[in-house]
Amino acid sequence: MEEILKFDTIKEYNLFNNNETMHPLVGIVDLSKADPRKARRLSYGFYTIFFKEINCGDLRYGCNYYDYDEGTLIFLAPNQVIGENKDYQYQPQGKALVFHPDFILGTSLGKKIHDYAFFSYDVNEALHLSIKEREIILDCFNKIDYELHQNMDKHTANLVISNIELFLNYCIRFYDRQFITRINVNQSILTRFDTLLNDYLHSYKTKESGLPTVAYFANLLHLSANYLGDTLKKETGKSAQEHIQLKLISVAKERIFDTGKSISEIAYELGYKSPQHFNRMFKKATGQTPNAYRNLN
Repeated sequence: MEEILKFDTIKEYNLFNNNETMHPLVGIVDLSKADPRKARRLSYGFYTIFFKEINCGDLRYGCNYYDYDEGTLIFLAPNQVIGENKDYQYQPQGKALVFHPDFILGTSLGKKIHDYAFFSYDVNEALHLSIKEREIILDCFNKIDYELHQNMDKHTANLVISNIELFLNYCIRFYDRQFITRINVNQSILTRFDTLLNDYLHSYKTKESGLPTVAYFANLLHLSANYLGDTLKKETGKSAQEHIQLKLISVAKERIFDTGKSISEIAYELGYKSPQHFNRMFKKATGQTPNAYRNLN
């Protein structure tokens, strides 16, 4: 079984990296203080954002020739696994912002933390920063670190959480910029997604494997489901699931004209578990039941 080194608390992670723990639930970790270590698989029981000085020649981080390379941000939700078990030593560099889910419970950030979809992106979908973006990110990190090194008072938690939220909101803006600067790659993703979806529906895989899912196509495209969805949303204004649903209805309309098949047969061919489910989805999309659509046309 593959060995994974797990960190359940921020104190454990600080000790591992030779950093002092200023707060048990949040911290800025200076990775350059860590001892050289062997590459291995790692998992964290808290939110972790790595700021690394990554050259875009390092393909593990998904850089492209038009990406900025003044720093790279990698986002991990609790209990995600990162890294690889390899027989080589390396010296960690950069910084990490870490905060436990308990730290933001009941706060505005805690209520919307799941809206930051990039916590579910893969490492090769990292955010690559321009010089100005790098300055803003490091300023946020410095403000958080400053607060943690002061005497704790009733304002500390609120100021730290506000700066984490500000940092994450900047990251949304910077990812939007990255989606724009990657327009050619994004259009290629859209084209490949449409091709795979068409192949799936017209080869009758639906009858054997069921309705197509975003995760299925993301896996074929070597992307995370969230990154695929966000890419399509930026390019077309529609989510990946909406694309699938529209294509399903389009194919359904074609097959409904084949009067040699019942509506139930068509529903099962398309991967629906029941004709009733198919009827509901078709009516929601077209305003008519499949039978009414067949009779009308």
